Amino acid sequence: MKSLKELYQIGMGPSSSHTMAPEKIAKYLMKKYPSATGYKVTLYGSLALTGKGHGTDTVLKKVLGNETQIVFDTSKINLPHANTLDIEVYNSDNCIAKHRAYSLGGGAIEIENEPVITPPEVYSLNTFDEIKSYCIDKEIRLCDYVYESEPNIKEYLSDIWEQMCLSIKKGLKTDGILPGGLNVRRKAKFLYQQRHIDESPETRENRLVCSYAFAVAEENADGGYIVTAPTCGSCGVLPAAFYYVKNTRNVSDEDIINGLATAGLIGNLIKTNASISGAECGCQAEIGSACAMAAGGLAEIFGLSAEQIEYAAEISLEHHLGLTCDPVNGLVQIPCIERNAVAAMRALNSLSLADFLSSTRTVSLDTIIQTMYETGKDLSNRYKETSEAGMAKLYKMH
Repeated sequence: MKSLKELYQIGMGPSSSHTMAPEKIAKYLMKKYPSATGYKVTLYGSLALTGKGHGTDTVLKKVLGNETQIVFDTSKINLPHANTLDIEVYNSDNCIAKHRAYSLGGGAIEIENEPVITPPEVYSLNTFDEIKSYCIDKEIRLCDYVYESEPNIKEYLSDIWEQMCLSIKKGLKTDGILPGGLNVRRKAKFLYQQRHIDESPETRENRLVCSYAFAVAEENADGGYIVTAPTCGSCGVLPAAFYYVKNTRNVSDEDIINGLATAGLIGNLIKTNASISGAECGCQAEIGSACAMAAGGLAEIFGLSAEQIEYAAEISLEHHLGLTCDPVNGLVQIPCIERNAVAAMRALNSLSLADFLSSTRTVSLDTIIQTMYETGKDLSNRYKETSEAGMAKLYKMH
């Protein structure tokens, strides 16, 4: 598995696969061909179907120049990956190069015949069962395995946590209408301020956690800076859950970093053995993965066992199986923002169940990861970030 630096990335929303990854691809090719005077980019699959709403053309022109020709080809099927693009490089009227590239989810990219950009493998174990057995034998925690594999990762995780907090704080102070034409009003600030005299502890928890998730998800939808955890579209889940326990429990900064390490390990396992791409496996791969990361990370923060951490993550992913990705108008707003809040609450609930019931667990995290991947492959492409079915279709009809 690759470094957690490839999973947790700070960048601008609204989509790690539709904006962050194409931006990386464009910048790489610009550097490779300094004599280029123009470009033509052809988008396929999900990039073609929801690229307008996600701002793919905007970010490509920002990097490559406003004269860049962008073609949205929605006719191609049987693509190597749901997020495929071709870039033709020109010098005057001559095409000097053509590259096929893929946006793999979470900002990860691949350009055919360009191995130089492939990040190295830094983790020798690739299943949770292997990692758990290793940690039990060595009498170390899951986060210690991360630090053993990446000795200098703590400082990076500290920067990641700082950005997560900044995204929450900014989102809680901002109101107004999100761009894109759906007239979606920001709700984080309103939720955060709606205190009631007779508010129960449970109601307060729900309100605060949801306000934090809304804050980050709305920042993402507005093109603000967030952390992929594991993607832009699911960026509010983990920060919301962690921020809540940091402010309401006796949790140290070191605890948070340990939680981020273990959460990242879980996200890495899903990314390696399945997918974190909504275009490839539906929203279960984004929100489901984020919920599993958050729940497992919370279990680490509170010092639960490896078995309990596994159960918390497994519950979270299991109960997102089959979740479709059907963004209205191709925007990361409806139903994406609310899903971040619901998943953050589910992560806290999964933590509680794991604390009490881990001894009754019968399904492994590795099994549920594989199940999610197979489920995603079986989903109709119309429900995988194409805006051709589900809520996206019915919204247009009304």
